[in-house]
Amino acid sequence: MRIRIAVVAALVLLLASVASARDIPAAGFTIDEVVTWLQSSGHPTQVIPDSGVGHIQTSTGGVPFRVYMFDCKEGRCGSIQFAAGLEIHGKFDLSRMNEWNTKNRWGRGYYDGNNVPWVEMDVDMTPGGTYELLNDELATWNKTLVHFVTMFGA
Repeated sequence: MRIRIAVVAALVLLLASVASARDIPAAGFTIDEVVTWLQSSGHPTQVIPDSGVGHIQTSTGGVPFRVYMFDCKEGRCGSIQFAAGLEIHGKFDLSRMNEWNTKNRWGRGYYDGNNVPWVEMDVDMTPGGTYELLNDELATWNKTLVHFVTMFGA
């Protein structure tokens, strides 16, 4: 009898936590919704217009990064990409970038045509998902970015 009560109590707690999750819109976000979400997480934002829906300039811990919108239909985007490039003034070490990519699961790194190291992380938001999961992805990005800056920063 005690086991049955414990199982029922565990199910009630599980269902309560699932019910409290805030869902991401099924078709993804508008850029304004991403701005609002970032601001609610304490990130400053600036929308940068471009040929698509635009992208967002923000920062964490004083390190600037961008949020690009992908898989957009009628102003709603199904995925985003966090991206940051570091101005290191000519330092180029391909073996360190290979080491980074071998040891880090969440962010991928590369050097652009000007030998600027970049780190990126994609987040798929459709179909479904929750703001809680998105907040967890942002926390993972923030840790990844700090680690990248530590390894490649000036």
